Amino acid sequence: MKEIYLVRHGRTYINRYNKMQGWCDTPLTQEGIDGAKKVAEALKDVPFDIAISSDTKRASDTCEIIMAKNRCHQELQHITSPFFREQFYGFFEGMNSDEAWRMIAGPHGCQGLKDLLDHYTINEIKDMIHESDPFHQAEDAKTYWQRLDRGLDMIAQLDGADKVLLVTHGFTIRSLVARFGKDKFDVKTSPRNASITMMQMSGKSITIKAYNQLTLTD
Repeated sequence: MKEIYLVRHGRTYINRYNKMQGWCDTPLTQEGIDGAKKVAEALKDVPFDIAISSDTKRASDTCEIIMAKNRCHQELQHITSPFFREQFYGFFEGMNSDEAWRMIAGPHGCQGLKDLLDHYTINEIKDMIHESDPFHQAEDAKTYWQRLDRGLDMIAQLDGADKVLLVTHGFTIRSLVARFGKDKFDVKTSPRNASITMMQMSGKSITIKAYNQLTLTD
């Protein structure tokens, strides 16, 4: 049984400016650094066997801050992987989030992301992002999960890694919770920056045990 501590990266400048941030990257703000330090304090006594993050700087930097505080920091290895990047938004990368979601949602009779989440699954929304991209380069659900599943397979094959720190992104955490949470958690609410989501992996079976916490005792 593997326990995977999913952490959303700390707040970035693009988060602050309310812009779409998938594969594009910006540094952590001071608020983001402080948030990473708080989650590092919450996780300091967890004996992690491995630390994994998206290969974006915002996720990698958050991971390094958490690792530095951890009881096992001298032995911890940090693996960065493109498998755990955020959804690729294609044409919409860097655009004002509200404007982008209106463009994506409008053809489906919706006003924005919240409205879409009231009527459609996250996988259906991924397909809408791809369809709405004038270049059709944004990831659809099939492309997205082909990438993420390679990352999950990588974790499953890590012998002796029973406690895993995984620093990734907001829509990716939502997607994992929607897929493996069996409707136990409300993915209409975005995971907060530097929040903790608990995932268990036993062979090919994955379950979500907690979502969007700021401490392990929430």
